Amino acid sequence: MAKEPQTESRRKPGKGTTIAVWLLMAMLVVGLGGFGVSNFGGNVTRIGAVGDRDIPVNDYARALQQEISAMSAQFGQQLTFTQAQAFGIDRQVLQSMITRTALDNEADRIGISAGDQTVAAEITGMQAFQGTAGTFDRETYRFALDRNNLTEAEFERTLRADVARSVLQGAIVGGFATPAALTDTLYAWAGERRSFSLLRLTEADLPAPLPAPTDADLTAFHTDHIDQFTKPEAKRITYVALLPDDMAADMPVDDASLQALYDARIDEFVVPERRLVERLVFPSQADADAAKARLDAGDAFETLVTDRGLTLEDIDLGDVARDDLGAAADAVFALTEPGVVGPLASDLGPALFRMNGVLAAQETTFDQAREALAGEMQADAARRAIADRVEEIDDLLAGGATLEEVATEAGMDLQQIDYVPGAEDNAEIAGYPKFRAAADALAAGDFPEAVLLDDGGLVALRLDETVPPAPIPFDQVRDEVTAAWRADALAKALSAHATTVKAAVDGGASLGAYGIVSVTRDLPREGFVEGTPPEMMKALFEIGAGEVSVIEGPEFVGVLRVDSIQPAATEGEDATALREAIAIQAEQSIAQDAFALFTNALTAEAGITLDQTAINAVHAQFN
Repeated sequence: MAKEPQTESRRKPGKGTTIAVWLLMAMLVVGLGGFGVSNFGGNVTRIGAVGDRDIPVNDYARALQQEISAMSAQFGQQLTFTQAQAFGIDRQVLQSMITRTALDNEADRIGISAGDQTVAAEITGMQAFQGTAGTFDRETYRFALDRNNLTEAEFERTLRADVARSVLQGAIVGGFATPAALTDTLYAWAGERRSFSLLRLTEADLPAPLPAPTDADLTAFHTDHIDQFTKPEAKRITYVALLPDDMAADMPVDDASLQALYDARIDEFVVPERRLVERLVFPSQADADAAKARLDAGDAFETLVTDRGLTLEDIDLGDVARDDLGAAADAVFALTEPGVVGPLASDLGPALFRMNGVLAAQETTFDQAREALAGEMQADAARRAIADRVEEIDDLLAGGATLEEVATEAGMDLQQIDYVPGAEDNAEIAGYPKFRAAADALAAGDFPEAVLLDDGGLVALRLDETVPPAPIPFDQVRDEVTAAWRADALAKALSAHATTVKAAVDGGASLGAYGIVSVTRDLPREGFVEGTPPEMMKALFEIGAGEVSVIEGPEFVGVLRVDSIQPAATEGEDATALREAIAIQAEQSIAQDAFALFTNALTAEAGITLDQTAINAVHAQFN
């Protein structure tokens, strides 16, 4: 058994019961959620023991349910027990139970216990046991325990043990302080900043152009990198389809129907002239007249808006038609260029209107719209025609007709594709999400079923066979091989050139002599440079001032030089906050390490026994 116990959160001495309350509340929530452990009765009462202390089977079941529920909440869906096992939740819970039981065993050994008064205070303070008056209610207490398959005696024993355990744990993790030397060292590391120069190398920086590949180069590359030029495993699928786009051209239309559709949507095709207008409203006609006088005297319209306590966004009407402006329409639409008119009446009072632009009237004639309207009408007719035939095709499939027979009898298109789940180069039919979902789920022996597509089309699929991966002959992928060979050759050439540049700069040459250099000042350790690989930040803080490093990553080759190293600041609010955060984190880490060592020693000394049969019985309840 690996001894890596789950540590609980660090807390100060005197507040150890907080964790007990939290744990018990979580257990109650799980119990009230409807998970029962009453089946773990009879002779099976424990899954193991640490020393003289048993690990109750019900406690393990509740803790396991709690963790599964918590992770399910994170994922937004209920996890199955198999999925939870894949995440290692069962092992984490078991290790946590071993750690808790080891502490209980030690508390028993050295005589730590919680008195009745402490237990009573914990119970009466729990919100789960409060009635409508907001105070402890005896019936609520009994009901909650009953729903969680707990007796009062059992719950109170558990609570007493939790309090004793938390006292012991508080004594273990309390009182640690981070040594000043450790804080200083960590702060100096975390707060350090670096200035650097970076030369990004491209093909244009190479001393000589890349040579053209020979046929021998390409065939050798194809052979050496055959994994790049291998067809993945595919599902060979036969399908029949009725698609609106394929049927639309054959759907009849007539001019009378098209004219009726055009008339019904006339607002889309005949758009009247519109104006971009702002309206500044005043409380009285006198105020509006005074504002207009100021405007005529040279004041800016924006000044009038500001004096009213408004912004241009507040008075913007957007693009409006004549009918939107009421009594002001004639004056506003009489303007042929931007300007201000008024005061004029409006629904909100006298107002000045500023016209900022003219949107000319637009008209699409029936003849101009005819083709588009016909296409829409035919597509709609095709969708209705397909919908009318769904029952017919369902009946054929249900009667055992093969896809070939359905294609013949129903006049459907019969096709076959090699479908690769997730691939972007599948056939056009795989552009339909519902087709992909059906193809992904398709298994050998499945009977074809009609699948309605998002655009009203219909397909039915059959898996013929699974096609194993196969190398693609060179002649079929020559262009792809050429591109891959060139990318590989360029990366190697840039890498070699970067090495040459580094050697020259190490010898005293200027980095700028080899291309355009970007300079960055005072970059912190958690910073980043756009377009560079993670290797760059790692190298930046590993090499010393004046040192040079070659940086390589996906589609990136560069030469990095550290220009200067700025030590962590010693003063300022940011420096103080960072130092305090480091000290607290280090203190918590030390306390957690001490707790882990202590519990490992306890379990080693007391001894662990586990009943795998009982553990399996618990797991079976979740399946």
